[in-house]
Amino acid sequence: MKLLRVGPAGAERPALLDQDGTLRDLSALVGDIDGGVLADGAALDRIRAAAGAGVLPALDATGLRVGPPVGRIGKVVCIGLNYHDHAAETGAATPAEPVVFLKAADTVVGPDDTVLVPRRSTKTDWEVELAIVIGRTARYLESAEQALAHVAGYAVAHDVSEREFQIERGGTWDKGKNCATFNPLGPWLVTADEVPDPQALGLRLWVNGELKQDGSTADQIFPVAEVVRYVSQFMTLHPGDVINTGTPAGVAMGQPEPKPYLRAGDVVELEIDGLGRQRQELKDA
Repeated sequence: MKLLRVGPAGAERPALLDQDGTLRDLSALVGDIDGGVLADGAALDRIRAAAGAGVLPALDATGLRVGPPVGRIGKVVCIGLNYHDHAAETGAATPAEPVVFLKAADTVVGPDDTVLVPRRSTKTDWEVELAIVIGRTARYLESAEQALAHVAGYAVAHDVSEREFQIERGGTWDKGKNCATFNPLGPWLVTADEVPDPQALGLRLWVNGELKQDGSTADQIFPVAEVVRYVSQFMTLHPGDVINTGTPAGVAMGQPEPKPYLRAGDVVELEIDGLGRQRQELKDA
């Protein structure tokens, strides 16, 4: 299933995109698409049954904002330097273990919402990423099979980053990762049963119509199952939590000087096979 949330920010309603591309209202079945629903097998079965029976009312998508596909996200866990080609372009050694950092949940916005260039920023960068959405509480998972059984689905994430704040201002990466609007997510949460191999997905990103990133999750250093298993050793993953799994080569930081960092007025578009497409116009904060 392709689950999503539509409507004004903070007042989104749950919806489903059916096989014919028609937007369907789920409000009569669930109050939202969030961790509670994703962990409730009976609720998901009701949605599947209603979708199969063709009884869900259609929504007019004209002018309708698409919000993040998951509401009330508890945390966003991020994996850095998780593609061989991206590590190489930045001159970083291949990590022996996943590089883990956190983004605040309030960085998450809709897939087509405005992204704000922070004040005094000169190095705002783009990163297309596969996002994992957790469906079952995960602690101390022992195998890849267990890890994948705890995944509700997948989505497109844009891990926007400010490289000066991240790398040159001391401390951890958090300052360059947690600026407002720095995690567009969606348009859909595609349930795990529709993504048979998360290591066979193409990822692409364009800036002002120019292709900048064109990679595959096959190039991940730590695949999806290992990322979930590994993270569960250090923190509890709850239903509705999101894990951004890293970006392929082609970011601005890896380009020759002068590096083409983002500015107000730029337009970024990104997509992952089967998971949909995002488009953001940048403005000054």
